[in-house]
Amino acid sequence: MRVDIEDLSVGAAGARLIKDITLRAGSGRFVGLVGPNGSGKSTLLRCAYRALRPAAGRVLLDGDDLHALTAREGARRLAALPQETSGEFAFTTAEVVAMGRLPHQSASGRATADDAEVCAAALARVGAAHLAERGFLTLSGGEKQRVLIARALAQQPAVLVLDEPTNHLDIAQQLEVLSLVRGSGLTVLAALHDLNLAATHCDELYVIAGGRIAASGPPHAVLTADLLADVFGVRAHRVPHPESGEPHLLFDRLPTA
Repeated sequence: MRVDIEDLSVGAAGARLIKDITLRAGSGRFVGLVGPNGSGKSTLLRCAYRALRPAAGRVLLDGDDLHALTAREGARRLAALPQETSGEFAFTTAEVVAMGRLPHQSASGRATADDAEVCAAALARVGAAHLAERGFLTLSGGEKQRVLIARALAQQPAVLVLDEPTNHLDIAQQLEVLSLVRGSGLTVLAALHDLNLAATHCDELYVIAGGRIAASGPPHAVLTADLLADVFGVRAHRVPHPESGEPHLLFDRLPTA
């Protein structure tokens, strides 16, 4: 499923948080949003998963306006993993994943054998089947993230929106989560902090600065030394990865005058 964001703007307290943003995520593509803190990435994604209604512009799923769909229909097409997940109730892992089936159930919310099968398959897919009866609050950060991705997969969407999915994860967990997402076959729109992880896993990048798109395109065409100096205020050095040969970025501070 294709995602088109057209001329999106969001304002608050008389100021524009994001301004006239247009981007596209082709079907099955992993598109990353990168930029400094406060640049507007999370605001943009909140519009993309209907937590926030834009002041102007549209979010289209295969040409259909997301905000014109019912909540149930929108949730059947798109699943989201926000940066912060609220809730301190003592649900089991299996119960958390089962929440992903709600858009597909009748008004009674009664789960079926098919729902149970989909949830079990989602947990197995993320390597978390052994956690099914564990309390969600007892899990580590990496385990929780895998379970939340399983919940999104159980939702059976065509589009997955992720806001900083590798936050608070160690490097092995970061690589695991992003590889899992990339291999999902879904259209993915994700905000990422680590530029090297973004360059490795994303098909395209959009660089956001000051609520606008500063650059877009294939990762290594976008992440130039000049752009990184202008947008992030760092000096970047490209070195080849010792095994893959792919460019890898090293950073230091810009020299002061």
